[in-house]
Parts: sequence; structure tokens; C-alpha cells
Amino acid sequence: MTAPTQTPASAAGGANTASAVAASGAVSAASGSSGAAAAASSAGVPASAPAATVVERPLTHFRTLPVSVKVNGEIVGPTDLPAGLMMIDYLHEYLHLTGSRLGCGQGICHACVVIVDKPDGTSEEVRTCITGANFFNGKTIRTIEGHAKRNEAGEVVELSPIQQKFLEHFSFQCGYCTPGFVNAATVLIERLKRQPIAKDKVEQTITEALNDHICRCTGYVRYYEAVKEVVMTTPGLVKDAA
Repeated sequence: MTAPTQTPASAAGGANTASAVAASGAVSAASGSSGAAAAASSAGVPASAPAATVVERPLTHFRTLPVSVKVNGEIVGPTDLPAGLMMIDYLHEYLHLTGSRLGCGQGICHACVVIVDKPDGTSEEVRTCITGANFFNGKTIRTIEGHAKRNEAGEVVELSPIQQKFLEHFSFQCGYCTPGFVNAATVLIERLKRQPIAKDKVEQTITEALNDHICRCTGYVRYYEAVKEVVMTTPGLVKDAA
């Protein structure tokens, strides 16, 4: 059989094909910008068009409100705070008062409560995980850091009666809920100083005062016993009859 002969035209075609293959390889090996330019050109966009400028924008937009609070006897602020900032975050992140605990974050466990002292001399617990910091503007509050007596160096020299009895009764295990219980018991003791109760109402009164606080280590009995001892041994809190 006679081998096929290659005409000048076919030879030229082969050369052109080889050149095309080489050119294709060169394109594949080109930089990403060249590939992007080619893609843009094929899409009808001029290859010389400048790249779009990336504009960074904040993920959130918020307004601020000035907040000034008297905390443990010291006026703090005014400080511009995000309008939706919870008080627990203000205490932790701005004032570095981390004794108040963030537990459930839904206002159920009461580990996060602080004491709000009212102008009429009464006080109440307020949950800080569901209450905005701006609610406390102009108010006077106490956190767990404000109960013990301290010297000029800031060192604790004496615990409050409630704190001392909690230690003596080993009322807590992990201690996470303890700040809330200290505040609840403190509000109770201060209320009984203003309005003493009959001896036969002591147990019910203590139960009601501590009832909203959750202890995940089931330390309720020892908390109760410690508070009862403070109530029964502090003069003026209990009267013999109604």
C-alpha cells in the first residue's frame, strides 16, 4: 500500500493546528486576571474595564443612648451605649463587674439579678439578662461586688451576714447561682427590717423570697437554712405574733 502524501496545504493546516494547541496551552497557563479578562470579553464586557471597587459596610446599624448609673455607691457615666444592650453585658464588658451571672438569658433562672435601690428606701431585684442598660439610667443599683466591706486597697475585710452564713452552711456547690441568691436574701432581710413578720410566717416568707431562683446543683435546702438563721438571729426582723 502506498503511504499517503502530505500536500503543502495539509502541512500548513497541521502547522496551524499545532500552533492552536500551543496557544491554547499558553492561555490555560496564563494568570487568573487574563482568564477573567477573556471571560469578560466573551460576555460582552470590554477587557479593559476597571475592576469594581469593594465597599465595606458595617453589618449592623444602631443608635446609642447616654446611660448614667450609680453602681455600688459610685456614679458611672454618662456612657453612650447601644440602645439594645442588655444590662448584664454592660456590667461585664464596660464595668468589668463579672460577679452577676448570665444563666438562661431568658429571665427565668434569676442568676443575673441586681438590686435596685429606690428613692423611698425600698429595693427590688431586677433581671439584667432581659433588661436593657438604658432602663437603669439614673437609678442606683447594687451588684454582688457591693455587699462585702472593703478596705482602701479594695480588699475584702468583712462579708455581709448573708454571705457569711452561705459559707458556714456550704449553701452552694458550683456557685453559679449564688450571686442571685445573695441579692434575693439581702432584699428580704432589708424588707424585714422595715416590716418585721410573725414567727409563724418565717418559713413561708423565705420560700417566697427565694422561689424564683434556680439552683442547678439542688442546693435549695442549704440556702434556705442559711437565710433562716440570719432572719432568726438578727434582732428586729421577727415578732412573736401578727
